[in-house]
Amino acid sequence: MLKLKGAFLSGAKLIMRKFSSSANTIYSLSSGQGKCGVAVIRVSGLKSLTALMSLTTFKAPPTPRNAYLKKIFHPKSKEFIDRGLILWFPGPGSFTGEDSCEFHVHGGRAVVAALLDALGSVPGLRPAEPGEFTKRAFYSGKMDLTEAEGIADLIHAETEMQRKLAVIQANGHLAKKYNVWREKLTRILAHFEAFIDFGEDENFDEDVLRKIMRDVGEIKREITEHIDDGRRGEILRNGVRAAIVGAPNVGKSSFINILGERPVSIVTDIAGTTRDIVEISCNISGYPVTISDTAGLRNKGNDIVEDEGMLRARECAKHADFTIIIMDAIQVVEYLSKNPQNSIRDYIEEYLKAMEIEIYSPEHIYLVNKTDLIREAPTNLAEQRLFWVSCKNSFGLQIAIDEVRKSLKNICGEPTTENPVLSQARHRHLLCEGLIHLNVFHDYVGILLNSTNSPVELDFAIVAEEIRSVIQSIGKITGSVTTEDILDVIFRDFCIGK
Repeated sequence: MLKLKGAFLSGAKLIMRKFSSSANTIYSLSSGQGKCGVAVIRVSGLKSLTALMSLTTFKAPPTPRNAYLKKIFHPKSKEFIDRGLILWFPGPGSFTGEDSCEFHVHGGRAVVAALLDALGSVPGLRPAEPGEFTKRAFYSGKMDLTEAEGIADLIHAETEMQRKLAVIQANGHLAKKYNVWREKLTRILAHFEAFIDFGEDENFDEDVLRKIMRDVGEIKREITEHIDDGRRGEILRNGVRAAIVGAPNVGKSSFINILGERPVSIVTDIAGTTRDIVEISCNISGYPVTISDTAGLRNKGNDIVEDEGMLRARECAKHADFTIIIMDAIQVVEYLSKNPQNSIRDYIEEYLKAMEIEIYSPEHIYLVNKTDLIREAPTNLAEQRLFWVSCKNSFGLQIAIDEVRKSLKNICGEPTTENPVLSQARHRHLLCEGLIHLNVFHDYVGILLNSTNSPVELDFAIVAEEIRSVIQSIGKITGSVTTEDILDVIFRDFCIGK
């Protein structure tokens, strides 16, 4: 089986080299779009050196990885385009693993357009497709699929925590974890096949199977722990969905404006000002959050528009990762004074029931707003996740916002290289698929070991196939087993030039 695995990987590498060497030379703007101080145009492929020498005065290949200040000309019209830095990276010592060069020129749109036109006039060159440079790096063995996905996430990262998550994956820490599992499973398969081949030999007994079972059980535990993470990495990658809910005119719009640090929602003393969901994307302590300001909730609206707004508000709260429930301080104080035998938790329970609010997110907080309208906030109510605040004079807001930050950390975690987390639904699906096969294998071998009668009639070849399926599932994550369909899905969201 080990020989078969080696032959498969060698064949995969051969296909990769064939793809890379037969592909056209590609070029594209790799720096940001629009006006900028410096623009970087990247070229990769067999004709890279031809392109470099066609546009410059080089008569021989320049020294690799040295920067040269050169005039750049159109190869056909000989018109001067710009003067910039030229770098030459012969393969495999380049990002893509192919011959590659870069033109660093002034970032004006006209300069970039003229240089791209000049490259397009060189025979054998064509514009790059989205993600094609990274795709070629994958085919050349410069990175696996998890690292390529990490690069894509790094490009799209908007907050510090998203950047950390992407860097960890792009640097191969997630791939390392998966490759360790794959190597262990390959050894397990080799031992199991040896047991099949020599099972009747007196030197082999059930201790071999028990050792295999222990190893399989350990991998099962590790994969299960990796999967059962509350989808922290996926939420961090895509952003936390937060909902602000409550009765009309309790200060929901005021609070979202404070969190967003700008006037997102209209604030008035008129109940029902917000009738639809107003969303804002913001960065809170490095965590990406999409906060939804919802319509005020009550038993019955004044019209069908308000009823629809309340329906959407309840659905938003139901599917949120984090929920902020806001109440009116005056109503809370009146309730407690009229019902001294009840606690504020009794009020909250009645409040949620009256508003028909269902909270499914484990992370949520309660804010009692408008403390500026009461004499003083109660001091003997030490309630977890409940804060007395005033959006008008900022009383208690800093403590409440600190609690929001803690909740976001609980939801997303904090990325570390020691324990890289899942951030892709694709990985989760394939690992769950692999776990099913591991369980089947574990159950079959367990039946064999626990049989008190004569040996159970089991097709060991079929049982071994379960381990092969797990290895294949993990291989699909890292790209050691792949198809063009998988690659198309992964690289289609890359920007052109990367």
